[in-house]
Amino acid sequence: MKALLYKELRLAMHPICYMFILLFPLLILIPAYPLGVGFIYILACYPILFLGANKGRQSNDLLYSVLLPVRKKDIVLARILTVVMMQVAYMVLIVALYPLARLINDAMIQHSEPGKYAIPGLGLNSYVLLLAIGIIGYAVADLIFFPIYYKKGRSIAMSTLLTILGFVIYIGVFTILLPYIPGLEIMNNMHLGIQFAILGGAILLSILFHFVVYKVSSRRLEKVDF
Repeated sequence: MKALLYKELRLAMHPICYMFILLFPLLILIPAYPLGVGFIYILACYPILFLGANKGRQSNDLLYSVLLPVRKKDIVLARILTVVMMQVAYMVLIVALYPLARLINDAMIQHSEPGKYAIPGLGLNSYVLLLAIGIIGYAVADLIFFPIYYKKGRSIAMSTLLTILGFVIYIGVFTILLPYIPGLEIMNNMHLGIQFAILGGAILLSILFHFVVYKVSSRRLEKVDF
């Protein structure tokens, strides 16, 4: 598994993925930027740069992998772990930038007219809750993408379309729409302890989802005839 992960990070993963991970978290520093939208951009690494639509397909990465003396389910597991590490790194950078984002946003609010820099949907006060929503959203995206992709090993267009569509609907509902529904405005001022409890539950749910992703995807890859 260590060798497969090394192969993923050094050969399969396009260098621009690292740029995406480093640059897109900076969007949190933009005052009044819809915070939930920032989670979407990392999905661009899936079809275009990482899972085969560009570099992977040109180099026949999946065919090369299955020809190695390794089990197909280990190939799937290595790819899932690589994607999860990419997601975790993205969120860690966002968390690291949060104090600076808070300072910038508070400064802009103090020196501008009321409401001008209000963050649409969930704001900075509910950022732990937002991370929980993002974690589950990524798990849902992987649950859509991987089983479709590994069904034939080349289903990039359909898996990408359904993944992005599903994630956009999910993140839009949970981070922008729900906070404006009467009775749910508490989401923007939820107690920090409750937010961390929800975050813990989201992590456990994400682990469960990715276990299902691994089982279904590896079973489908076993049936693919190269």
